[in-house]
Amino acid sequence: MRAKKSPKKSPSLISPTGVIKLVTHTMMGAALGLGFGLALSLSNPSVANLLNHGGNQAVIVFVLTLVTTFAIGATLTGIVFILAEDKEF
Repeated sequence: MRAKKSPKKSPSLISPTGVIKLVTHTMMGAALGLGFGLALSLSNPSVANLLNHGGNQAVIVFVLTLVTTFAIGATLTGIVFILAEDKEF
């Protein structure tokens, strides 16, 4: 006798729920990047000095670099978490 095969479910990463989870992870990473940038500029006088003398462009590049880096990292981590959640060990 054969065991019934369950129908293949589509990966939840492609579903609307998966996209919402992924966007949530991305936004959490962006918020962490902003918080880390603020904490770094307040706690490290040399970073604050560089930002003060660099002008507006230096601040924008600093913030965008941190936010983008943290957002990409959180998105990739979110993909791993969502795919691991689908396996249901």
